[in-house]
Amino acid sequence: MKTRSLLSVSLNFFALFFAITAFITTYWCVGTQRVPKPKCSKLRTHQCIDYGVNETDPNKVVYSWETGDDRFLFRQFHTGIWFSCEENIHDESERCRSFIDLAPASEKGMLWLSLVSEMLYILLLMVGFSLMCMELIHSSNVIDGLKLNAFAAVFTVLSGLLGMVAHVMYTQVFQVTVSHGPPDWRPYNWDYGWSFCLAWASFTCCMGASVTTLNSYTKTVIEFRHKRKTFEQTIREENAREAYGYFRDNSLHSISKSVDIYSSQSLNSGRRTPIPAASLDFVDFAVSLGEEQC
Repeated sequence: MKTRSLLSVSLNFFALFFAITAFITTYWCVGTQRVPKPKCSKLRTHQCIDYGVNETDPNKVVYSWETGDDRFLFRQFHTGIWFSCEENIHDESERCRSFIDLAPASEKGMLWLSLVSEMLYILLLMVGFSLMCMELIHSSNVIDGLKLNAFAAVFTVLSGLLGMVAHVMYTQVFQVTVSHGPPDWRPYNWDYGWSFCLAWASFTCCMGASVTTLNSYTKTVIEFRHKRKTFEQTIREENAREAYGYFRDNSLHSISKSVDIYSSQSLNSGRRTPIPAASLDFVDFAVSLGEEQC
């Protein structure tokens, strides 16, 4: 019992830690974006297009020997639930934009629903973790422990379902944004990042904690009912033995008391107690006399 409770608390703690980490980081999806190379200047001499002429002069013809992908450079980007950050091609800093603003208008409702589900997921995980810790404190009281265990299992299962729904909805919104998002943001290629892996690891730990808690609750209830049934059966058997002994002793006492009273009355009267004539059977009496004479 204690081991299963500690395992449930540990799994719930890891689920909560992974969920909060994934929620506040921006590495759910990572990849590259293809953007045109900037014009070369005195400050930028590489990863740029050098036209070789004064482009401000309209009378000059501009030539570029770079074609195809040579005209573009690939910058890294990473996206989370709240923000999407990409490299700044003009310096070594990053530029971040709100992912809610990048999502298409048709997907904003689903994105907000995903955000609310993620927050509820974390909130229910915190409630379940608190209840499991309280169960460890009240481990001496079986009834209180069972109640806390049951509520912790319910909250943990609900949080896991909300987390799964939130992860799936965010994935769908991101895939639609890749196809219909702003042209200057659309990825050239992308993949899921470590924040996304942490989010699903949190869901896995949450489900493991809920299953362990339910198993602990079910096993405790079954053991408690079995012990109660055995105890009640033992009580019934002891009561039956006591009742049998009581009636047996009282019956023997009543019989012996009646015999003593009858004997004392016969001795005190000095004669036998007359037997009523109606109770005698003369046929049986004659037969018994005949047998004595023979």
